[in-house]
Amino acid sequence: MNHTLAAAGWLPHDTQLIVAGALALAVIITLIAALKIAPYLAILVGTFVAGAAAGLPLEKVSTAFSRGAGALLGDVGIIIALGAMLGALMAESGAAERLVDAMLKHSSKRMLPWMMALVAIIIGLPLFFEVGLVMMVPIIFVMARRSGQPVLRIAIPALAGMTTLHALLPPHPGPLIAVSALHADLGLTLALGFVAAIPAVILAGPLYGMWLAPRLANRKRGGIVESIGESLSTEGPPAHGDAARRPDTPDTAERRAWRQPSFAAALTTILLPVILMLGRTVARLALPGGSTLAEVLDFLGEPLVALTLTVLLAIVLFGWSTGRSRIEVGRILRRSAPPIAILLLTIGAGGGLKQTLVLAGISDTVGKIATGSHLPLLLLAYLIAVALRQATGSATVATTTTAGILAPLATHLAPAHASLVALSIGAGSVFFCHVNDAGFWMVREYFGLELKETIWVWSILQTIVSVVGLGMVLLMWQILV
Repeated sequence: MNHTLAAAGWLPHDTQLIVAGALALAVIITLIAALKIAPYLAILVGTFVAGAAAGLPLEKVSTAFSRGAGALLGDVGIIIALGAMLGALMAESGAAERLVDAMLKHSSKRMLPWMMALVAIIIGLPLFFEVGLVMMVPIIFVMARRSGQPVLRIAIPALAGMTTLHALLPPHPGPLIAVSALHADLGLTLALGFVAAIPAVILAGPLYGMWLAPRLANRKRGGIVESIGESLSTEGPPAHGDAARRPDTPDTAERRAWRQPSFAAALTTILLPVILMLGRTVARLALPGGSTLAEVLDFLGEPLVALTLTVLLAIVLFGWSTGRSRIEVGRILRRSAPPIAILLLTIGAGGGLKQTLVLAGISDTVGKIATGSHLPLLLLAYLIAVALRQATGSATVATTTTAGILAPLATHLAPAHASLVALSIGAGSVFFCHVNDAGFWMVREYFGLELKETIWVWSILQTIVSVVGLGMVLLMWQILV
């Protein structure tokens, strides 16, 4: 192995980077798990440890951290905020209750986890994971409350459905990037990805959730989900009378005048961003570039635009048209912001850690390890993606870099084999996502989990998706040889 690494141009600095990354992760986990330091502060400290250990000047570490945090929050921060507003309107207006009523009516208690996996797949098909999660949270919570089941038993199938799509099915960014870099056939990749996704969702979702949820159910949770629960359970004026009520708190008479949104209004609103983003994808694939219709659909399908339009529609359908005053609707929107503040800080810090490691050259180091190995192409693609995801915390970075490394090796592959290599990269990009992953902290904060619990709920779940996805890819490769 030493000879192969030397042939790949391995330098002492590469060893230094591997040690720096491992040291940073150890510091972050120790600060959070043992010392109970806030995650965003622990990641900040770990970033400077990684930068110093990698030999970066501290001012460059600071700049990289700021740039990485800003870039990630620019991508997902406003989307999460808009999703929180939509979730608050859905929860307080009863729109989530309407959707849950329909699902409970057509599903037995035993089938609810399977129903949630299906709903997550439908809603998550054209959406980025972060967008799908913030839209699903109120539905997950209300479903759990109404059915009397643990929140995690309902949440885990939904998480499995969304993350499997993110890893294996175009038009999600990872698979789409790999398809483009490897010149694979998009339709064939979509079909093969769907075949691989079915067992991955089943094993990582309903089945894993049924096993794990009872083992994590013996603790009262905080988190953003509980704040939604409090808003749903609040009835009437405060216990100490009118004098103690905040000026913007509605009285009992106001509450009685409110109407619950119709099922059609609830369904239309929750599907609007799905339809807009799916329309954007269809336009890019089927319409000629530069046409007016293509430009309009591309604009409307931008996640920021789609969610903004959805929140505006929710204000009308879940707010004003239900009898709520402009003051009350404003109060609901304001109350949605504080619960996500810590989440946004943590996600930004994870982006800063990722950018620091990328600046130090971790992607090149992982590429050298890949060059020095002698593995079958599918396993090589998978392991490079795994290593890059562990190091950078970004599925997009892992996919883009891996596809670039392997593109010269894939030029003579048959179409089906090129598609399977792309899916192998996608499966590797979600293996055991941990503290430098934005999704890790979203799941932790939304569901009020401890660090160890988040590893079980998120990291292990994604590992199941990753390993099952690889297994299906290897099986299809053998069938198609």
